[in-house]
Amino acid sequence: MTMQIDIDIRKTLRSGDRVFELDARFQSDSTRVVIYGPSGAGKSQLLKAVAGLMTPDRGRIALAGRCLFDSAARVDVGPQQRRVGYLFQDYALFPHLNVRQNVAFGLQRGWRNPLARADAEAVRYWLAAFELDAVAQQLPHQLSGGQRQRVALARALAPQPGALLLDEPFAALDPGLRQRMRAELDALQRRLAIPMLLITHDPEDVTAFGEHVLRMDGGRLLEHGHD
Repeated sequence: MTMQIDIDIRKTLRSGDRVFELDARFQSDSTRVVIYGPSGAGKSQLLKAVAGLMTPDRGRIALAGRCLFDSAARVDVGPQQRRVGYLFQDYALFPHLNVRQNVAFGLQRGWRNPLARADAEAVRYWLAAFELDAVAQQLPHQLSGGQRQRVALARALAPQPGALLLDEPFAALDPGLRQRMRAELDALQRRLAIPMLLITHDPEDVTAFGEHVLRMDGGRLLEHGHD
């Protein structure tokens, strides 16, 4: 069986006098991997490496059988070509674009290219799927926290990525909404059968999504519950 996720990377990060060593390696054939640990453990850096937003010093990254990075073989697939949907912790919606434009952004072939007809249909599909039709013309600041999260998810999923990367996806939501959005994401991931790598410091996320759980601390990964 093809490994859904195969990561073995090292990276030295420097900020002023502080040096942080990321040394992360794991393999999983699960479509739901949760990396759990405190702030500053290196979780977001790991996710950025998988997305192609940070280049490891050495190592290898493969997702669903595709090699995305291999320092020895000099492979480094660009972020756009990695086909991963990335949900940032703060959702990173474009404040000057309305909901429809935000969802469409991931589908653009080039900076000035108009959207193709198929792309317009994809935007309609995801707006309907996330019940965003009624707010399609609104700007991000006019939306609730749950609506903003749904827009960010729709934008990440519209290009039909091969995997979904989630950075603390529920941290910005109030507890009641957090529960509902967990249930929505759970149902969506099962329906799409898309490999998902979720990072969190919230044990509730581990309970909801933790098919394969790893604990991260000080830049290193450990199987959850083991030393």
